[in-house]
Amino acid sequence: MTDIPKDHPRYESLITRERIVEGVNIGITSKQGLVAQGRGEAFDYIIGEKTTKSAAIAERAAVANILLAENAIISVNGNTAALVPDLMAALADVTGARLEVNLFHRSDARVHKIIEHLKAHGAGVVLGGKADKRLDLSHDRAIVDEEGIFSADVVLVPLEDGDRCQKLVEMGKTVITIDLNPLSRTALTANITIVDNVTRALKNMIQFTKEMKTHSKDELQEVVDSFNNDVTISDALYTMQENLKNKAEEKGLTCV
Repeated sequence: MTDIPKDHPRYESLITRERIVEGVNIGITSKQGLVAQGRGEAFDYIIGEKTTKSAAIAERAAVANILLAENAIISVNGNTAALVPDLMAALADVTGARLEVNLFHRSDARVHKIIEHLKAHGAGVVLGGKADKRLDLSHDRAIVDEEGIFSADVVLVPLEDGDRCQKLVEMGKTVITIDLNPLSRTALTANITIVDNVTRALKNMIQFTKEMKTHSKDELQEVVDSFNNDVTISDALYTMQENLKNKAEEKGLTCV
């Protein structure tokens, strides 16, 4: 990994890029994941590189759904395995959800590497190796474990692709996504859309879980019922619009 000085103004961003590159080098992240990371980083600039109020509300609603679930699954792809393996393991541990590896560019060897990588970062049982069920999709993200994603009632799908998100919703599952693009197919399809950087979002969700684990089912259900995903997406778009406007005004530029 490149030695990046901590006083560099883009330190966190550069470290994130290095983790993705390292993920490719060790065989857990696809080269296509590099493109996806760059796209997300661009949207993070526009959102202001911070957790907005509406994103925090969505993160609390996500936690409430996971705590109420009978079988909550956290889906892991190559990018999340490279970026936040420790946070994925910690969220699974604190919520009681289980991790499952699910890949678009799938191979048994890559699934095994990601499972071992997650375990090396504190994960317990990691699903995804049985591959004993298929969703109604024409690519390899259709391959799932029966006891995991296939039978889950709540699925957290960070950095998701839209068609699988759509299929999971059609199956009656509550789908939670973390997606910095509020206009992606995934963001517009999911039941709960967290427009936030995945690192910030998972840290927040871990903290919210610690605070909410003592809540009664009625209290958790109240959080679920009060959540409106359309409001979340609208707020994210408004925030991006205002940030762009403010940046332009700082530079004396005119927004047409």
